Amino acid sequence: MVENITLPDGLMNAIGSESREFAVISKRAKPVGKSLVLLFFSVFWLAFSSFFVIVFLGPIFKGEEVHFSSNNVPVVAGPGNLKEIVVPGIILGLFVLIGIGLVISAVYQLFKKGGYFVGTPVRLIHFRNGNIRSIDWEQFTGDIEVRGNDRKGTLTLEMRTGTMVSGKGGSRYVPDIIYLYNIPDVFAVEQICRRRIKENDPTPTHLNTPGT
Repeated sequence: MVENITLPDGLMNAIGSESREFAVISKRAKPVGKSLVLLFFSVFWLAFSSFFVIVFLGPIFKGEEVHFSSNNVPVVAGPGNLKEIVVPGIILGLFVLIGIGLVISAVYQLFKKGGYFVGTPVRLIHFRNGNIRSIDWEQFTGDIEVRGNDRKGTLTLEMRTGTMVSGKGGSRYVPDIIYLYNIPDVFAVEQICRRRIKENDPTPTHLNTPGT
């Protein structure tokens, strides 16, 4: 068994009489690199939308007029005529609010702890902030990525569940991912996960057997 930590009482109650094959603490919910990508994107979004707010609404705050076109019709807005600027101002404000929300979410993800992970013969148990999530091994595809060394590393487990994401090339399926970040004995944990996923694979074996 891979375990060198003390487990919370709530987690111990969830495990019950099941044997523990490993118990580790994930330092983060997601790898730092993925969190930084979201942070850079959100900062760019906020800066870009804020720039337009300053350029478009800045003169009004200075008591000056703003000239723009609406449906190819010249429009003038100013301190004494704010009616024409209400709709564009609301739209720009929404973009700024979205940017602020993205930045807050990115910072939260960057410092979000991963919690406890316990592997038993039948499931993977995740415990964080008093919340428990139980995932049967059959819910994983067996696509596992390991990064690190003999002492510590990150384990990435792909699940059978996921979501459809729209993009320029059309819709694509993005599987859910479970990260065990910066855990000890990562290779030993990977071997346990791989064995249990294979043992609990719901795919009928005859589908992969030639001549059947």
